[in-house]
Amino acid sequence: MTLADTLAGVMWLGVTFYTLFGGADFGAGFWDLVAGGAQRGDRQRRLIEHSIGPVWEANHVWLIFILVVMWTCFPGLFGAVSSTLWIPLTLVAFGVIARGSAFAFRKTVTKHWQRRIFGVGFAASSVITPFFLGAVAGAVASGRVPPGIGRGDAITSWWNPVSVLTGVLAVTVCAYLAAVYLTADARRSGDESLTAEFRNRALAVGVVAGVVAGVGLVFLHADAPALAHGLAHRGLPFVVISVAAGVICLGLLYRRHFLAARLTAATAVTAVLWAWAAAQYPHLLGPGTTITQAAATRPVLQATLISLGIGAVLVVPSLTWLYVLFQRQNPSSADITPNHLTPR
Repeated sequence: MTLADTLAGVMWLGVTFYTLFGGADFGAGFWDLVAGGAQRGDRQRRLIEHSIGPVWEANHVWLIFILVVMWTCFPGLFGAVSSTLWIPLTLVAFGVIARGSAFAFRKTVTKHWQRRIFGVGFAASSVITPFFLGAVAGAVASGRVPPGIGRGDAITSWWNPVSVLTGVLAVTVCAYLAAVYLTADARRSGDESLTAEFRNRALAVGVVAGVVAGVGLVFLHADAPALAHGLAHRGLPFVVISVAAGVICLGLLYRRHFLAARLTAATAVTAVLWAWAAAQYPHLLGPGTTITQAAATRPVLQATLISLGIGAVLVVPSLTWLYVLFQRQNPSSADITPNHLTPR
């Protein structure tokens, strides 16, 4: 394994963590959107706000990490993706800004119409943002981003069957992760009816995610045969792990083993990401650009790896402690009032 391979793996770890943590945040916004009116959705929104409140900003550290590593270590990849896919990436940036601003502001305003506007902004951007992130992933995975600055089509590169399905899958996976995580949080709060609601949603959206993934594989064979071939060979063990973990997660949810369900849900999603990485390896952009070809010079890679090692020693324990402290907190004792909610 080369130094470039190592840093590509580190970057993909960042993608994995952002999907598992940031994706669950986006999914929580999806459930906020469909929670119902002010009366019916009150308890759900209280739990959602409590669950993501302490960690939503920290989760986006992973997105910054991914962009910095890509820009520094694989400038060719960064340039090609950002110039060809500038439309969906711009919409992602607006979505992240709108989502964070709305989530922060809706807790400080007092008027009914203001809370409604900020609530809709938070929830809607929580759906739009992962869709366009998924569309970007679909464009890269299907080989529609050629190397070079702006050489791909600005529209068809991301608006095609594979990218649209990948965007829908991203939204579905985020909703799935959030429902599984929120089920365990609801159990810790002692609200059995709320636990049952999120358990049923997790079961339903888990099945939907499996169906969308299966449909996506059909389109891959027709639209991205190279990736489909890689998934059927090098990536097959990860695909099997993902399917098995997904089925086990549904069984654990059905039997109300919610903490174990969290682990298997995370395993299922992680396996999908690494199946894609294995299927495409050693290429970054279609069949023409390998990891080594897209990498920066060796001194840059060495300096980056050393910096990341030092940063990990400082940041990872802090993030871990944040999550541990948060999980120890009982949602029923959180300082959440109806003024923090968003009426619908």
